[in-house]
Amino acid sequence: MDGSTWSLRVGGRVERPLELTLAELQARPAETHAVTLECAGNGRALLSPRPPASQPWLSEAVGTAEWTGTPLAPLLDEAGLHPDALEVVFTGLDRGVQGGVEHTYERSLPVAEALRDDILLAYAVNAQPLPPQHGYPLRLIVPGWYGMTHVKWLAGISVVDEPFRGWQQEEAYRFHVAENDPGTPVTRMLPRALLAPPGIPDFLTRSRYLDAGPCTIAGRAWSGWGAVERVELSIDGGERWTDAVLDEPLAEFAWRGWTHAWDSSPGEYTLCCRATDTAGNVQPTEAEWNLGGYCNNAVQRVHVTVA
Repeated sequence: MDGSTWSLRVGGRVERPLELTLAELQARPAETHAVTLECAGNGRALLSPRPPASQPWLSEAVGTAEWTGTPLAPLLDEAGLHPDALEVVFTGLDRGVQGGVEHTYERSLPVAEALRDDILLAYAVNAQPLPPQHGYPLRLIVPGWYGMTHVKWLAGISVVDEPFRGWQQEEAYRFHVAENDPGTPVTRMLPRALLAPPGIPDFLTRSRYLDAGPCTIAGRAWSGWGAVERVELSIDGGERWTDAVLDEPLAEFAWRGWTHAWDSSPGEYTLCCRATDTAGNVQPTEAEWNLGGYCNNAVQRVHVTVA
């Protein structure tokens, strides 16, 4: 994309349609938020049986960055929402064929969600202009929601007075257990903790080998339903749990660092970690299987041999 010729259009059920250039958006009040983005399919390949859909993610499809942009809500207020406004549709410039249907990538948010004060139209990440892979020149940032919501290469915002029925809204990103099950939409990230496996790996099994003695287990935890307030670690596969030490929080919807001091002795261990958020959601031992392989937040299991 050429940012000098690109513009964002805001229309639909509004009193005053808008069209803004990148320079005009950058001249508006700016905010920077630390936000964790996780693919809704993160952990898909760890479900059994493995769902056939899309990318076979293990646990690496997540990251945290500082996003800079202008808040969405004042822009919608400036456009003036009609009283019958129901949803806000975000249109990206990427177009292709999925499910046998040619379409442009579009997602919507309920008006109440779109008017949150922390939703950004972001043009920078970690104090640098968005790279093409992250949606240059503009992308949507919706703290707490899975990554499919954060529309990249944003070109249009349209306010509608009826539920949006686009392919990425109605067919993709739904939690259903059978082909004839209409399912429920994937929305906010479920609580999840991950640890950095200690020691060194066995090439084929990915089991870890560790020398006996003091060892610091470290990781990250996040949730889209509220800040993480507790992380627990187990060294025996989840039979007994011990509270980890939490780092200071970065932001409500950014992952939180944690550590646990382990004085390891020779033997076989299965390390597990689980997160609890301020809404009271606790990470489950097992995830519910679903056809799309979405929302797998089952506790991580890392086999460790201590010598």
